[in-house]
Amino acid sequence: MEEFINDITDFITSSPSLAVQIAETLAIILVLWGIRIFAVRLLQRNVETKKTVYKWRKNITYITFFIGVLILGQVWFAALGQLGTFLGLLSAGIAIALKDPVTDIAAWLFLIWRKPFDIGDRVQVGNSKGDVIDIRVFKFTILEIGNWVDADQSTGRVIHIPNHKVFTDDLANYTSDFEFIWNEMGVLVTFESDWKKAKKILQEVVEENMQEFVEQAKEEVKKAEKSYLIQYRYLTPIVYTSVKDSGINLSIRYLSDPRKRRGISQSIWEAVLDRFAEHDDIDFAYPTIRYYDNPSEGKPGTIPKGN
Repeated sequence: MEEFINDITDFITSSPSLAVQIAETLAIILVLWGIRIFAVRLLQRNVETKKTVYKWRKNITYITFFIGVLILGQVWFAALGQLGTFLGLLSAGIAIALKDPVTDIAAWLFLIWRKPFDIGDRVQVGNSKGDVIDIRVFKFTILEIGNWVDADQSTGRVIHIPNHKVFTDDLANYTSDFEFIWNEMGVLVTFESDWKKAKKILQEVVEENMQEFVEQAKEEVKKAEKSYLIQYRYLTPIVYTSVKDSGINLSIRYLSDPRKRRGISQSIWEAVLDRFAEHDDIDFAYPTIRYYDNPSEGKPGTIPKGN
């Protein structure tokens, strides 16, 4: 122990300026760390929303780190000019040797500044889609949806995506600014069915289930129009008619909350099944093979000559 103390004393005696710099560095780190702890505790006491606490705790950490780097740079470098030169050479070397990490940092700054998505948003980047649960300097994390699970429900997998993917891959946000998506359901009825009655029933069912969402969507569109050129004239549900190989296809188009899509679809389908069961002149269609014997039916142009 005495030998260790003697070594420290000799070091301070021989290099007083370096010893002062080390002492100042430790003091600065302790002060900034204490300020961070105080700020986080103050935040936790005054803010109840977990999401807000999480975001600000991360921001406080980043701000503290950045301030610490600036202060320590002035301690260890005699002048800001030397610091700038050093950082310039260092950044150039890092940019060449570590291209992807540097791009990740640039993408992180883009995420923080432009906010194409935030914690809690539902996004798709390339082939990966899910709810954003974390954003860091080099990567962001999503809780996966879809894949082998139907109707965009969670798979339970956590996917870590490098930040630079936001520059190279397509980015889709399900919930930012306009928190609704258009969904469609196809209902196929036979050619012999009363398709007009079926279409009327579908219109009634979807309006009953989607009434509350239409009013919410109108408010969301007003907000979104302030940032984007979104011009939706009609937000009410509608049923379109088309013809398929096996029957008449009635497509229900309606606005849906991305996180409630499966539940809403289930409610609509159950109501449709109940209503169609009350009518004998409406039947669901499915792929079938039909044989026609036109001559025996006596249709014009199909009776053999000579008979």
